Amino acid sequence: MRETLEKIRESALEQIQSVGASLEQIRIRYLGKKGELTAVLRGMGALSAEERPKIGELANQVRADIEEAIAAKQRQKEALALEKRLKEEKLDVTMPGTPVAAGHLHPLTQVQRQLEDIFIGMGFSIEEGPEVELDYYNFQALNIPKNHPARDTQDTFYITDSILLRSQTSPVQVRAMEHRKPPIRIISPGRVYRSDALDATHSPLFHQLEGLVVDRGITMGDLKGTLEIFAKKMFGENTRIRFRPHHFPFTEPSAEVDVSCYVCGGKGCRICKGEGWIEILGAGMVHPFVLSNCGIDPEVYSGFAFGMGIERVAMKAYSIDDIRLFYENDERFLEQF
Repeated sequence: MRETLEKIRESALEQIQSVGASLEQIRIRYLGKKGELTAVLRGMGALSAEERPKIGELANQVRADIEEAIAAKQRQKEALALEKRLKEEKLDVTMPGTPVAAGHLHPLTQVQRQLEDIFIGMGFSIEEGPEVELDYYNFQALNIPKNHPARDTQDTFYITDSILLRSQTSPVQVRAMEHRKPPIRIISPGRVYRSDALDATHSPLFHQLEGLVVDRGITMGDLKGTLEIFAKKMFGENTRIRFRPHHFPFTEPSAEVDVSCYVCGGKGCRICKGEGWIEILGAGMVHPFVLSNCGIDPEVYSGFAFGMGIERVAMKAYSIDDIRLFYENDERFLEQF
C-alpha cells in the first residue's frame, strides 16, 4: 500500500506539471470521491493496527502534496495568462478618448430659463404654487365666479367640485397677493392643464409664465415698457410690440399683445401669415375686484399682469409649427437644440 501511494503521488505530480493539463480533471481522478487515493484509503481497514497510522499519515501527506501542486500550477497558469494579456493589450495614452454623448436641456426648459433670466434681470422673483388647485384660486378669486361664461372656454380637468388641475398659473399670483404686502413683482412659470384635443397647436398639458406687479402708481405705461424690454431681449433689439383691446375677467383694461415678426420685420411672410405681427401673450391692469379679494386696497395700489404660453414662445423663437414635437422625445428633433 505504501508503494501504491508513492506511485499515486508521482503520477499525479507528473501530470500536473505537463503542458495543457486539466487541473480539475486531475483533482477528480486522484482526490475525488471515486479517485485513486480515495480507493486506497478505503482499503486501510485490512491493515494491522501498527501499519494503519503510518499509512494514514503517508496518505494525508500525498493528498497535501497533490493539492499544493494543483494550487501552485493554477497560480502559474494565471500569472502566464496575465503576462500574455498585458503584452497583447497596448494602451496608447496619446490617443483621444472615446467621445461621450452628453445630454442637454429640453428646448422648453431652455426657453423657460431664458424667460426667467429676462424678468429676473428686471427685478422680478420666481414664485411657484400647486398644480392641483382649489376652484377658488383658479377661478373665483380671479373674478370668474361659478356659471361665468369664461369657465366654458377653460375646459378644466376637475377632480371634485372644488378641486381641479390648474388651467393657468394665475392662482400663484393670488396666493402671493394674499401673503405679501406690496410692492410685489413676481413671475410664476409652470405646468397647466386644459381638456383640449391634441393637435398641432393645442395640448392638454402645456406651460405658462405669468407676471404680476403691484405697487403704488402702476400704470399701463409700466406694463408696456416691461413687455417692450422682454420682446427685445427675447426676439431681438428691432422687435416692436402692439396692444389690441381684449377682455379678461381678471384685468381691466385688457389687451392682446403682438410682436413684430422676427423673420420679416413686419413686412409679412409665411411665419406671420402675411400680417407682420405675431400674437404672443395677454396682459392688462389687475382688476380692482381681484386686488380686493386678496386684501389689497385698490384705492391705494394698482398693478399689471401678463401671461404667455412657453410653448408658443418657443415655437415662434425656433420656427416650429407643431407643438407635439416638444413631447414626442424624438432625438432627431431634440438634438437640434
